[in-house]
Amino acid sequence: MNKTRLDASGEKHSLKGAFASVMLLGGFIALTWIGVYLLFLSRM
Repeated sequence: MNKTRLDASGEKHSLKGAFASVMLLGGFIALTWIGVYLLFLSRM
């Protein structure tokens, strides 16, 4: 039973890293789209 608990806590730790990676990637994509939109507006 202790091994299961350790695995669960290990998975939570690795999920935190995955969540941070997804948030960074999402932020990069959002900033890229905002930049493209502002470029579009400036050329109108």
